[in-house]
Amino acid sequence: MREILGRRRRLLSRRDNGRPEMLKSALTFATEWQWPVLPGVASDPQGRARCGCPDPECTVPGAHPFDPGLLAATTDERMVRWWWTNRPTAPIVLATGEKAPCAVSLPAVAAARALAALDRQGMRLGPVVAAPTRWAILVAPYSLEQLGELLYAKDYVPGSLRFHGEGGYIALPPSETGPGQIRWERAPLPGSAAPWVPDVEAVVDAVVEALTRTGVSAPEL
Repeated sequence: MREILGRRRRLLSRRDNGRPEMLKSALTFATEWQWPVLPGVASDPQGRARCGCPDPECTVPGAHPFDPGLLAATTDERMVRWWWTNRPTAPIVLATGEKAPCAVSLPAVAAARALAALDRQGMRLGPVVAAPTRWAILVAPYSLEQLGELLYAKDYVPGSLRFHGEGGYIALPPSETGPGQIRWERAPLPGSAAPWVPDVEAVVDAVVEALTRTGVSAPEL
């Protein structure tokens, strides 16, 4: 327990003024777009591929909430300023769900080919978040019932698709995580209004069709 508490204190007390863009981005998401965010756990300073959380087998190093937990996500400007003033390099984690965009993610190689196919079809997409191994297409909030009905109606859904809905999260740019930099593959248009995002039905239909028509194999990652 002492080791875990000590790790938490180091995560909370680390100060580094080297990335002021993190605070600026967090404030844009929270106060201008009204997306609830919170700081993610940092990568382990002794090895970036490892996570700073106590779990030695963490599968998303540096890209998940830890202390505070996901329920602390907020759009409050004062809280966001306090978090990133004290932890200026912390990844920005979006709490997906009812009050924020949700996401559909798939392995990066398959995602790149699927997006190219969707462009050829004239499919309109909103922002797309790219991590080194997976890309996430932001979609409008949906319920578990809505998602269940959508998937049930499908003859085939690639097992590598992941759905980030209520109670889920994704890391946002320009976060630095264990696997590497988070960036925009499709950046939001500049301006103060929250970016437009498509419905989940349109994205799942289009992605499944694109992967099927192009013969893209989306590995189970």
